[in-house]
Amino acid sequence: MVSMVDFFTQLFSPKKKVSHEETLVRIRRRYVAFKGLLQANAKMADAMARLNAMAHSSAPCDDDAVQSVAIEAYMNAQYMVRSLNSIASGRYEELSKALSTIGRRIEQELLDRGSVEAEEFTLPLSEVSLDMSPVVGGKSAHLGDMCSMSGLPVPQGFAITTKATCVFLEENRLAALLVSVIGSIEPTEEGYAHAARRIQEAIKAAPLPAELEQALAEAWQRCLPDDALIAVRSSAVGEDGVLSFAGVYDSVIGVRKNMLGTAFKTVLASAYSPRALAYRMQNGVPPAAVAMGMCCQQLIDAAAAGVAYSRHPVDLRSTAVMVNGAWGLGETVADGTITPDIWLVARDALNVLEARMGEKHSAARLVREEQGAVHTALCPLSEKESTSLCLAPEQVADIARAALALEDYYHAPQDIEWALDAAGQLWLLQSRPMTLHGGGLGAGAVEGLELLIEGADIASGGVGSGTVVHLNDSHALAHLLPDSVLVLDHPDTRIISAVENIAAVLVRVGSPTGHMASLCREFHLPTLMNIPNLHEKIAKGALVTVDAGSGCVYAGLSENSPKQEKAQSVPACLRNIVEYILPLHLIDPASPTFAPKHCLSLHDIMRFAHERSYREMFRFSDAAAEAYSAASELRCSVPFDLHVIDLGGGLANPEQKIIAPEDITSKPFQALLGGMLNPAVRHAAPRPVNLGGFISVMQRSVSGGHTDKERFGARSYAIISDRYCNFSSRVGYHYAVTDCWCGQNIHKNYITFHFAGGAADDVRRERRTRCIGKILDSLGFTVTQGGDRLNARLTKREREEICQSLDQLGRLLIVSRQMDMLMSNESMVDELAGKFMRGEYF
Repeated sequence: MVSMVDFFTQLFSPKKKVSHEETLVRIRRRYVAFKGLLQANAKMADAMARLNAMAHSSAPCDDDAVQSVAIEAYMNAQYMVRSLNSIASGRYEELSKALSTIGRRIEQELLDRGSVEAEEFTLPLSEVSLDMSPVVGGKSAHLGDMCSMSGLPVPQGFAITTKATCVFLEENRLAALLVSVIGSIEPTEEGYAHAARRIQEAIKAAPLPAELEQALAEAWQRCLPDDALIAVRSSAVGEDGVLSFAGVYDSVIGVRKNMLGTAFKTVLASAYSPRALAYRMQNGVPPAAVAMGMCCQQLIDAAAAGVAYSRHPVDLRSTAVMVNGAWGLGETVADGTITPDIWLVARDALNVLEARMGEKHSAARLVREEQGAVHTALCPLSEKESTSLCLAPEQVADIARAALALEDYYHAPQDIEWALDAAGQLWLLQSRPMTLHGGGLGAGAVEGLELLIEGADIASGGVGSGTVVHLNDSHALAHLLPDSVLVLDHPDTRIISAVENIAAVLVRVGSPTGHMASLCREFHLPTLMNIPNLHEKIAKGALVTVDAGSGCVYAGLSENSPKQEKAQSVPACLRNIVEYILPLHLIDPASPTFAPKHCLSLHDIMRFAHERSYREMFRFSDAAAEAYSAASELRCSVPFDLHVIDLGGGLANPEQKIIAPEDITSKPFQALLGGMLNPAVRHAAPRPVNLGGFISVMQRSVSGGHTDKERFGARSYAIISDRYCNFSSRVGYHYAVTDCWCGQNIHKNYITFHFAGGAADDVRRERRTRCIGKILDSLGFTVTQGGDRLNARLTKREREEICQSLDQLGRLLIVSRQMDMLMSNESMVDELAGKFMRGEYF
């Protein structure tokens, strides 16, 4: 571990000359790490809240769900520690060791559940059973199990076991690459894409081990005709179980015997696509931990295909079986390319209760080339096909009968894929447990709100409110702000990379039984589909409430939106995991025990990393400014020792050491500074102080309520660019952080504001926070607060409105100084908030 003396010796050594540009690169890198740490902290807090709810619920829960949340918490703790060490130049390696110790204990608890190792590279589907899922993966295990059921038509084929993929990776020394690349992955769209590109290129370039190549050839010879066409589909361990992985991994269809090796590598590489990495990260599955099997089945050249649910996927009151279908191969139904035909079927008599024709203009067909290669293509439908249902009533009944048989066999509602060949033979291609999720607002909750959309198809129930974002480019996902209501033209499974910021999803054309719909149900995202003229009905930047329980969208925000509950219970076999995650032992940052060696849980790791990250960011800024002159001192009449770091376009002359307000070219910082310099706020004048408040401060100081270590540093910093500003103001015992983007693109514009601390007693500090909250609420911010801490957010505003809000925020930063000492009674909260809004500054 580097000592403080060595650190400062290296930092300020005159021999180590670093350019201004290099210094800024270091600042940017550390700041990105800091932002990532805060995001991981929020995700980890959410995971622990869900685990805590599970631990205190009497409802039953699958142990895989608990394991998933536990791993999610660990992964985010790992990211926090890595980010902290990036900020602090590796000075918290002891924290890394503490996390590794906790991780080993959690891992051991998970391993105690037992595991099964594959002994062979392949197995005929007829020899596969459901309990072999750890060997062949979820899809192959279900299909093999279905083969044993009398009367269920399943295409012949074989399973490739997890041993095959493990040997492939080990023989080509790719395991180390996976650990290296994924261990440093940034949980952003760009981060997933970068990691995926490196891994997938390596997999596709690697040769197939000779023993594996021979085993695949022998399996084909044993289970399939030499001239067969097959589909090679993913069958990862955990797939088609608690998590469906619907549409996350790739399949290769039209594979001939000599193409099997290439198809094997293509499917394996899909386990490390950006979409797959994001899905596993969001679900708490370690991105590197993919036990990938595959299913090789004879390909059905389908005349019609689709999906069936043994229970209605959204309307939990319905007892009907739902069947969806379209002409040709089933991929148009799964990916939402077309709107399928839909039937609701009675469970007892199997008669059709309702039939609805979809918008079918094209079909996916197999196209055979002269050289023998086969691929799929979208082919236009004839007018007769476009205006006809793709199934006869008796065929619908056969599919519903099969779905009910599978539900009865597995004792759970099933989601199945089916295909009908040219001869009218029904084939079952897949069966997996359904994800059921419903719920809505109810009539009273939307009283007074304008109805914008009604009658939409419900893909995933629930309620979501927020700001409308028209998503025309998947790259925009990286810039989504929380509580975004996505408006899509077609389904796009890539939205899972930003699921934490999505409140609801609206899709112009799509299938409620498609892959994206399944994912939305897993993530409890309220989702509506098949909405004509959607983009015209829902304006960009509008505030809306999506009631996916009734298929309606309303203008404005409902104050009665129900919370989506995920209460579950921890199985007894996993209760020991909780003690390594939830308890908090590090309470007091000033205590000698507030150290890495005393971290006994992930909560301790989270608390320590979060607390130290602020100190390290401020320490780094000071060091950077003094050692490399990366910061410019702003001289003006604000009551801060203010220094500015320009990331590009924020200052007229970034090399200038002493600057004035007129040297600022950053639009957001100009506005914020303008508010602080407004003569009306009288920042240079003595502050009025209530005697009781002053005595409160003195008593806390004398009695040890504050220590010098609790005071924030003397300097305040603004990190700026032409459109960006992060301003950290630190005065005495409180701090405020303003972070904003102010550009021409309304969808990127936002302001976030954090405030905490104070010198007075708890009551006065809490009153000041509520007063600030009332002011910000009046200014249009969304505010959350607790105790003396406050978070506020303003999004999707034009640049001029952002600038106006920043001006007001600048004024508030000035007048809120020592405001806690004015809070002599409860009435002062409303009184001072009202004065501020009237421009009567105090």
